[in-house]
Amino acid sequence: MSSQEEILSDGRFSRVARDPRFWEMPEKERKVKIDKRFRAMFHDKKFKLRYTVDKRGRPVNYTSTENLRKFYALSESDSDLSDSDSKELTTKKKKKKKAKGKGEAGS
Repeated sequence: MSSQEEILSDGRFSRVARDPRFWEMPEKERKVKIDKRFRAMFHDKKFKLRYTVDKRGRPVNYTSTENLRKFYALSESDSDLSDSDSKELTTKKKKKKKAKGKGEAGS
């Protein structure tokens, strides 16, 4: 097989390197940015489907949430908010567990 440099130096294919139609899309532009209203779709059970075969009948082992993560990303301002929200949720859960533990010890 020919190396990539040899292919691009060939006169017949030199246009491919300069034509923006053939450029790879940057990672930042590849994913659709969504805001915090839709962040539940990454972890909600309603959006999770488990596939056993692909559209051609070949066995696969992936879920629909992996596809969601591949095509969608939280907007950067909302991702900062989601990190702080998740920290607040974990502290609230810890407080609830402590309150339940104290209530059981008293009875």
